Amino acid sequence: MIRALHSASTGMKAQQTYIDVVSNNLANVNTNGFKRSRANFQDLIYQMEQAPGVATTQATEAPAGIQVGIGVRTASTQKEFSIGSIKATGSLTDVAINGDGFFQIQMPNGTTGYTRDGAFHVDKNGNLVSPEGFLLEPNIVVPNEAVAVYVGDDGSVSATLNATAEAVQLGQVQTSTFVNPAGLMAIGGNMFQETGASGPAVVGTPGENGFGSLQAGFLELSNVAVVEEMVNLITAQRAFEFNSKAVQASDQMLRELAQLR
Repeated sequence: MIRALHSASTGMKAQQTYIDVVSNNLANVNTNGFKRSRANFQDLIYQMEQAPGVATTQATEAPAGIQVGIGVRTASTQKEFSIGSIKATGSLTDVAINGDGFFQIQMPNGTTGYTRDGAFHVDKNGNLVSPEGFLLEPNIVVPNEAVAVYVGDDGSVSATLNATAEAVQLGQVQTSTFVNPAGLMAIGGNMFQETGASGPAVVGTPGENGFGSLQAGFLELSNVAVVEEMVNLITAQRAFEFNSKAVQASDQMLRELAQLR
């Protein structure tokens, strides 16, 4: 009975984590470039009452053992980096990555952040910046006299100036990929940071050597599927309720055993 109480209580805790993860996915269904998370679980150690293959007679052995598990734990929460839907916005400084890659953003502490959110703006100094005002890396400066800014599929940035109809080259957007993007650390603000698990950033030109090309005038939306997440939420809720029932049943059986003594 004690094992049942422990197993059911770990199950309730695991399902609570699952609900937390699903709820965060649903909360960010309209967040640009958001990547859904999933919770991964592992069973805990088993108490061995009889090992598989133990001899039952001199000539025979048990085909199966008696192993009783004592619960579950959350092994990890993992980001899924499948590409979200691409939406046209009409803004030339909105850029989506069609394939693998992350935009590089200069963080206030001097480190580099990585994001799939390409909702860029031109600040008062002409810099291309993230919605928080952080500089895009490499830095792109748009002249005051520019009337239009263009971002090519290969990341080349140009602008049309008042004085001439010719496009002037402003710079080159580069993107980064990782051997294990699931190892990136989410730090909020649609940003990720490199970790030892992700491996170092590999910087390249969009559209070349496996790097996704860019689409100006578009934004990548969240990859959250609302119907799937609602099913996950209901499943987790029911599993939590069943584990709660198991706790109640185990407690009742312990009470009855205590009365017999």
